[in-house]
Amino acid sequence: MRSGYLFIVGLTFLFSACSGETEESAVLETKTFRGDLVMATRLGGSLHDKAAAIIEFNGGELGVLATSESTDGMLSGKTRDGEDYWFLHLDQETNFIASKTYGGSGGDVATDLIATRDGGFLFSGYSMSKDGDASKNEGYHDTWFVKTNASGGIEWEKSYGFAGHDHSYSILETADGGYFSAGFLDVTASGGAGNENAKHGVGEFWGQKLDASGNLQWRNYFGGSNNDRSYKALQTPDGGFVLVGFTESDDFDVSTPRGSYDIWLVKLNSTGSLIWERSFGGSGIDIAHDALMLPNGDFIIVGQTNSLDGDISDPNGDFDAFAMRISPQGALIWQQNYGSSDFEFVQSIIPGPENTFFLTGNTRSADLTASGNAGDNDIWAFQITESGSLIWQETWGGTGIDLGIDAVFSSTHSLYILGSTDSPSLETTTALGKDDLIILQVN
Repeated sequence: MRSGYLFIVGLTFLFSACSGETEESAVLETKTFRGDLVMATRLGGSLHDKAAAIIEFNGGELGVLATSESTDGMLSGKTRDGEDYWFLHLDQETNFIASKTYGGSGGDVATDLIATRDGGFLFSGYSMSKDGDASKNEGYHDTWFVKTNASGGIEWEKSYGFAGHDHSYSILETADGGYFSAGFLDVTASGGAGNENAKHGVGEFWGQKLDASGNLQWRNYFGGSNNDRSYKALQTPDGGFVLVGFTESDDFDVSTPRGSYDIWLVKLNSTGSLIWERSFGGSGIDIAHDALMLPNGDFIIVGQTNSLDGDISDPNGDFDAFAMRISPQGALIWQQNYGSSDFEFVQSIIPGPENTFFLTGNTRSADLTASGNAGDNDIWAFQITESGSLIWQETWGGTGIDLGIDAVFSSTHSLYILGSTDSPSLETTTALGKDDLIILQVN
């Protein structure tokens, strides 16, 4: 995933075992995952290389998507200056197998990655290029989708956008063999275009449905007269979609605003019509960055908050990470804050073992873990139950800015945490450039 990095967090190692066991704690003690760091690997060149997403495919191999400015080191074959999509193929020990860059002469920023059912890959993000691998550009940033075969060769690429900043942050393969993107449309610059029917707005949730060849089938935007951004898309069992992000609006599609920035969910049918929308949060800033859907249709949504009221309970510090569980109809089931006295941020949530979940982000708190804070921001990962209980957390960092971006829990029961770092040293690694990718393997 994959959204904008607004605030910073960290992570601690905590495994709960109590006397007077409950059924839940007895189950937790049987887990093979213990949170031990196995290895740390840096990837990149001498310039800015920033992580976007990580997946597992082929039964244990890793795919990593990033944005790279470098033309040396691991990117010595890259001939274009500026930002390009960068895809890496690694084995389960994070050894390098292959990599390839995609882009043009403009800035190309990668945000999300999926392995497709035909054995290839699809990358999403946004681009200013209209040359090189990008065939066109309608304005400043266009959403840019690149579909490859298993070896990374481009099968097709598509740009969609208008005169302003139009971004894709999340991509999924749909049940009908097509694709769906969630992101942001700069409606002010588009003059209201980008919807089936033009309507008012500034920056809106933007859903785009593509067919299997990347051709646009429909697109719709949702929001109000202020800033609204969707960072995650999910397809629901009825063939519709849920978009998750935040809203600053209190009008038009936003019916129940809570504060300055609210967590916002939008439920669409299979053709992009609005079925329902829900706002959650308090009187402060509440932003959702990622979500997943459970087998029963519930959603777990994660992000950051500084609210002290409303739907937000038990605040800890300046900004907390949060998770909340929402029913298929949009009702709040539970909400939980995580963090300590300073800034915490959660970027992603993924499934873990035995109905648990791993959340990845960053911390700036010195009192979150026994090891304290190593620098500016530390990478933070933690594990929760289906009811939101914290069962493990840990942090890793150097003296610089270390950001947890995404993670995958592999078929071999390793947690691979993908991050970005500008620390001179982090665990056993040393800097390659101004910003490097880092992968932490935790068992």
